[in-house]
Amino acid sequence: MSNALNSIFKARSVAIVGASKDPSKRGNQAIRKLRADGYEGRIFPINPKETEILGIGAYPSILAVRERIDVVLICTPARTLPSILEQCGQKNVPGAIILAAGFSEIGAEGEAIAQATLEAARKNNVRVIGPNTNGVFNLQNKMNMVGVQDVEPGNIGICSQSGNMMLAFVTEAKRRGGVGFSSYVGVGNQLDVTLAEYLEYFGEDNDTKASVFYVEGFQDGRAFLDTCRHVTQKKPVVVYKSGRTEAGQVAASSHTGSLASSFDLTRHLLRQAGATVVEQSDKILSIAEGLSKLTVPKGGRVAILADGGGHATITVDALVDAGVELAELSTGTVEKLNNVLPTAASCVNPVDVAGGTDDDPSVSAQCAEIILADDNVDILMIIGMYGGFAERFNPALLDNEIETSQRLAALPEKYGKPLIVQSVYNTVRPKPIEVLKEAGVPVFVWPEPAVRCISELIDYARARARNALSPLIVPDGPTEEGKAILSGVVGEGRDAFYEHEAKDLLVQYGVSVPPQMLATREADLKQVPVDLGNGPMAMKIVSQDILHKSDAGGVRLKVSGEGDLRSAYKDILANARAHDPEADLHGVLVAPMADSGVEVIIGVVHDAMFGPVMMFGLGGIFVEVLKDVSFRALPMSRADAESMIDDIQSSKILEGVRGALPVDKTALVDLMMKISQLALAHPEIREIDLNPVILRHDGYAVVDARMILNSKGQ
Repeated sequence: MSNALNSIFKARSVAIVGASKDPSKRGNQAIRKLRADGYEGRIFPINPKETEILGIGAYPSILAVRERIDVVLICTPARTLPSILEQCGQKNVPGAIILAAGFSEIGAEGEAIAQATLEAARKNNVRVIGPNTNGVFNLQNKMNMVGVQDVEPGNIGICSQSGNMMLAFVTEAKRRGGVGFSSYVGVGNQLDVTLAEYLEYFGEDNDTKASVFYVEGFQDGRAFLDTCRHVTQKKPVVVYKSGRTEAGQVAASSHTGSLASSFDLTRHLLRQAGATVVEQSDKILSIAEGLSKLTVPKGGRVAILADGGGHATITVDALVDAGVELAELSTGTVEKLNNVLPTAASCVNPVDVAGGTDDDPSVSAQCAEIILADDNVDILMIIGMYGGFAERFNPALLDNEIETSQRLAALPEKYGKPLIVQSVYNTVRPKPIEVLKEAGVPVFVWPEPAVRCISELIDYARARARNALSPLIVPDGPTEEGKAILSGVVGEGRDAFYEHEAKDLLVQYGVSVPPQMLATREADLKQVPVDLGNGPMAMKIVSQDILHKSDAGGVRLKVSGEGDLRSAYKDILANARAHDPEADLHGVLVAPMADSGVEVIIGVVHDAMFGPVMMFGLGGIFVEVLKDVSFRALPMSRADAESMIDDIQSSKILEGVRGALPVDKTALVDLMMKISQLALAHPEIREIDLNPVILRHDGYAVVDARMILNSKGQ
């Protein structure tokens, strides 16, 4: 973790540059808030025109302060920043928080100021938060330099590119109760400190159990992914990425490029790194609360303890919709529940107490302990009206229910299993519910948010285990043969491989490719039966200028016999010339027709933000219509490749439908890993597009291969 960030968030001394006697100014509000909250560190107001502000001695400059300064809050205009940072450097101040706007967002003049500010920060070894930030708080340190009122301390860290989103979280937490925050940082323009560095801080901060990131744009997406993969081994990271409709960053020269839209790609890559990606803003805080409080489960089997059928049914439906497994209670557990509950009770999952807790809420704790002791159960949900028995039936039950809440709250630690509660009484916040919340048990009003929280918890546990057990696979480097093929393309001044060259390169990395022959003249077709056999052939134009061969009439399928081969050859060349009279026509590629199977696409693009990324999905001519694809950042693990297959909506097609045999998934994963190795060994290749790859029960066939270089292979 950056020592500078640690000094900023846990500052024992704060200088306020631009301190003011005017209550409407941030330089006044910051001092008042620090004092009101009982901040125990030193406060140094900096204002050359004042000798004291709010009863604290003021200083004409940072250099006039003789004591150590951990962080400087700068409330003055943008043009003053370089000189202030120069003083920070002379004073060895580790970090500065810059509130001022007026940088790159206002054009060239602002960009020049931003550059001068960054140069001053780097020269003087000062880490900068902002500019254009609304501030930082650390509630454990009682350091609130945002000014927001009545924020409850807790264990959720917030990093946001929107001050209003932070206000929304704080307001919702106040309404819900039982939710609080450790630290917050408003990212602002990210002139210096990056999102990855904030994530690293939260990952190592003992007061933070889960972090929330509201992100509008990454400056270094790869660094964030790498940090996220590390941090999520210790604690959850919840990300909401706005701007879901913005266009992709890659200039599309292939199907892969055109499908790499920024939000879908970002969502898949964040989940690969172990992050919990939330796509509805009103769910962010509830999910973060659950993940910050709940024990990470060893499995995903859920049991339900309910005091009524309606909410139990809704919960079961929601669990099934979310793909969550319902636990099958053991015979011993069912017998123990039967001994506790009335004869009308249902003691299979979901367990319905049938009024057995109405006059004795402590039965809820007895049943919960019986269920959690079952090895078949990983997670318990208590559903219905718990917390409201005293209000609903008899006020005399209140003490019983409070004691029951205390017993329930102790169970997660005892059994190492998560407990989550849904109660219709949550909004009125009765004492038994507040006892649960204070002890760290999440409580929801409706079943669906509770189920969503459970579903995300299970996904987080699986992602953490996957990343811990399956290492990223990085190649040793390019093969000599591979370098020679690439050099041949570059040497001819081309930025696209001919198809036969692309397939030759695939072979160098262990990919199985069907036999092929390049015909550069009609007479070459005499050799086809000798070299490729007498079966039906596929013929395709070979041209660096015609990437979409079918659109140009440059493909013929199921061609048999020398006469038909010659006729198809002439037709393909004529169509290609008509499509693009200036195109370089290198010849016609001939290969045996591939056996039928499931058509998929495997591709790689170099994303401007995240670097090399693999795509997988259903392929063929409708790939851009269906858009049923998944993405993973490279390098990836074998488990990442396996999860890519499961991520597409049509994954069941690969299992075999209407009598078809299931495809060879092991061979598919092997192929994906080999393509990953090729792409990493040759970063000069901007896009790889294998479409279609035909999957069968006994392997695969790479039917078409397209590779595009960065400009002249650089």
